[in-house]
Amino acid sequence: MCDKKCAVALGFCLAMFAAHATAEQASGTQSGVRYSLFNGKNLDGWHVTNCQAAVENGAIVVQSGNGLVRADHRYGDIILELKWRARKADAWDSGVYFRSELPAEGKNWPTRYQINLKKGEEGNLTVVKEARSSGLVKDGEWNSFKLTSIGHVATLEINGQLAWKTDKIESLDGYVGLQVEVPLGGQFEFKDIYITELGYQPLFDGATLAGWEGAGQPAEKCWKVDQQLLVCTGEKGPWLRHKEQFADFDLRLEYKFKAGGNSGVYVRVPEDGKHHGPGSGVEIQILDDADPRYKDIKQYQFTGSVYAIAPAEKHVGKGPDTWNTLEIECRGYTYRITHNGILIVNANAESFPEIKERLTKGYLGLQNHSEEVWFRNIRVRSL
Repeated sequence: MCDKKCAVALGFCLAMFAAHATAEQASGTQSGVRYSLFNGKNLDGWHVTNCQAAVENGAIVVQSGNGLVRADHRYGDIILELKWRARKADAWDSGVYFRSELPAEGKNWPTRYQINLKKGEEGNLTVVKEARSSGLVKDGEWNSFKLTSIGHVATLEINGQLAWKTDKIESLDGYVGLQVEVPLGGQFEFKDIYITELGYQPLFDGATLAGWEGAGQPAEKCWKVDQQLLVCTGEKGPWLRHKEQFADFDLRLEYKFKAGGNSGVYVRVPEDGKHHGPGSGVEIQILDDADPRYKDIKQYQFTGSVYAIAPAEKHVGKGPDTWNTLEIECRGYTYRITHNGILIVNANAESFPEIKERLTKGYLGLQNHSEEVWFRNIRVRSL
């Protein structure tokens, strides 16, 4: 039994531990997965609304209109790094969004949170008065931003110097985006855009099959690493199983295939990979939906569907030889599937009772359907 002195000491230790954990989070030292949010070639992974944007000389150029260029995923705790430059000689204006919702109907831009790029106000956080910057921007040159957003705390560095820090961030997740305000603010360029998703762990190191194994046979029969991509060669062989089991999680990855491609992501499956019927996991479909050979498929066979259970409500695949983003969020008996930045499945046991017959913990895996498929940026966060 702990006496009064022991209780005081224990309380002090717990307080110190909490303070250390908070300090670690605030300093941005928690682990995460860093990757390029812009490939320098095209706008794969981005959505352009109410405006025009293009890629020129390795930069996103907002060309005309009043609108938004936003990335596929919603993000919580992140480090966002980018460079920007105004093309206009004076009176330029644009912005960088984080933790933002989509614009309300009839509106061009979200209401928050915007890091201003208006001349004389560059770096200011528009709805937080204390987050102000001055004298750190170089007119007419490339400028770098580094935003760290953890919980309710955010900090911004401009060209390597601290601009501000605030604990007034109310939203805990949202979209990252670029404001387009060309009629008044002129064209802008953005490049070297990187994001670190804090709290996620990588499942693929880009160099080896470490952490993965062939289910019942050597993985090397049909899986390899090529140019930092995880590749299913299409040869006969096993599905690829990750060695760790997961219960509630958010899994994010990118994939592409050739014409007619067919694959899938196994979720919460037992060791044998069973993904049909009671006591099994599930498969999240990956398919070249538009290929003529699949013209007669059932609704639950389109990409992103919880196979044989919950059909994808929208079909937003980008077709062969193009990278697609896929997010699989599992909480208990609820599955939320986001494909190329669009929510296409929001299923639970009430709407699809068969889900309750499936496992709520198991292995993650990638299907070998005798088709060549490429994967990258595979990461997961336990919920």
